[in-house]
Amino acid sequence: MATSATPYGFRPIGLLGSGTWSDSIRHISIASAYDTQIFYGDAVKLVSSGTIEKDAGTTTMTPCGIFVGCRYTDPNTSQLTFAQQWTASLVASDAFAYVVDDPDVVWQVQADGTLAQTALGNNIAVTQTAGSTSIGTSKNSVTISTLATTKTLPLRVIGFIDGPSSSVGDTYTDIVCKWNSGGDATGDSCASHQYQDTTGI
Repeated sequence: MATSATPYGFRPIGLLGSGTWSDSIRHISIASAYDTQIFYGDAVKLVSSGTIEKDAGTTTMTPCGIFVGCRYTDPNTSQLTFAQQWTASLVASDAFAYVVDDPDVVWQVQADGTLAQTALGNNIAVTQTAGSTSIGTSKNSVTISTLATTKTLPLRVIGFIDGPSSSVGDTYTDIVCKWNSGGDATGDSCASHQYQDTTGI
């Protein structure tokens, strides 16, 4: 039973529908000296420079996927380095992020409080919290106070983690979610995932 707040960001657990996720990732450049820490499990987005940055959105987001590590040549040792986190302002011209960018991947994430069965099918926002620099993992969660039918919220609740350590209605409920496809305030269609938005970067 999830009775303590132990947020871990977004964990890929499968594909929407009957397909099996193949653990596929895409390598996307990180700009040398990019000045924001990115942790394993954080959402990231493409920017106009052709690189990725952390998506720090809460009630609205435009991610291309979830960050699951990176590689770069360490400026101090000149060694190729693999890491779970991107260190802010690190200077490396060959830095690449590993990104789970399939729009149909579904995610496990912890809520910042209790969600009941009635949350199923609703939309929800993200709580952004600084990750763990000691182990390189995200501490982001979803925000129970934002649960609503609002079209522009970035995530749709599609299930709950049911097992020995988690079940629906726990003090800190672990949910299954997907990137939302909804609409703006005028009813025009839009998508939170960048690959599903017809407007370019």
